[in-house]
Amino acid sequence: MIGKLARDTENIRAPRLSGQQGVIPVNKNRPVNLDISTIKLPAPALVSILHRVSGVVLFAVVALLLCMLDSSLESEQGFQKVADFFTSVPAKLVLWASLAALIYHLIAGVRHLLMDLGLGESLEGGRRGAVIVLVLSVVLILLAGVLVW
Repeated sequence: MIGKLARDTENIRAPRLSGQQGVIPVNKNRPVNLDISTIKLPAPALVSILHRVSGVVLFAVVALLLCMLDSSLESEQGFQKVADFFTSVPAKLVLWASLAALIYHLIAGVRHLLMDLGLGESLEGGRRGAVIVLVLSVVLILLAGVLVW
């Protein structure tokens, strides 16, 4: 048993509570779960990941909207082409997804600013804030969908 423990572990140096260095065995044969669909993320982690994803989506959407703005300002035909494009179903879906990313990113960003001010920094406050962000975002995104359609 001791030989197996020595084989399956790697000794690392780690600080002890008394401030002295000590050796702690770490198991190298730990199970690794790389299937992201089976991992249950806590609400604050989900909010953080979605905040980053919405930022990337907004970055891409700005480029698309700037191209459309350029086209609409070139001539009356360009403006009409862009206006006709926004009446199509795929364009409305893209517009709704863009608004969803903007709404979510804005609400999650306000949460981060409030946390910078010291509000909701506790474990329970972080969980509550994350749930509020998710619920408020869903409500406003659905409202934006009603306005787009």
